[in-house]
Amino acid sequence: MNKGIKYIAITVQLRYICSVNKYFNLYNMSFALRLKKARTDKGLSQTDLAKLVGIHYTQIGRYEKKGAQPSADILSKLANSLGVSSDYLTNGTTDELAESSLADKELLNQFRAIEKMNEKDKEVYKHILNAVVT
Repeated sequence: MNKGIKYIAITVQLRYICSVNKYFNLYNMSFALRLKKARTDKGLSQTDLAKLVGIHYTQIGRYEKKGAQPSADILSKLANSLGVSSDYLTNGTTDELAESSLADKELLNQFRAIEKMNEKDKEVYKHILNAVVT
């Protein structure tokens, strides 16, 4: 493997490792922000939403401010009450999901560039990543 490709592969791996810890916090924060946005867009207070879902209002605050995650049943009730899908609350749009998964914007843009390449070139980069990550 030539030095240029090896350098790129190591750089990608290091950036990935650095973003892993941020991923979990961003995921929880994104859920919290999407929940709060959907609630306020609907004109509901935390108390109003809690009554619709059948939980105590303080639990809504935990979801929105402390990163608590609802059970699947409660998630479904939240989504139904807010007129959104459970998938939206947990994952957001495709771009939001990608951005929350990869905190490093430069790395995200590099992956987007690779995604636009022809299949042969994509396979080369996948091979490089597999060699470095695994």
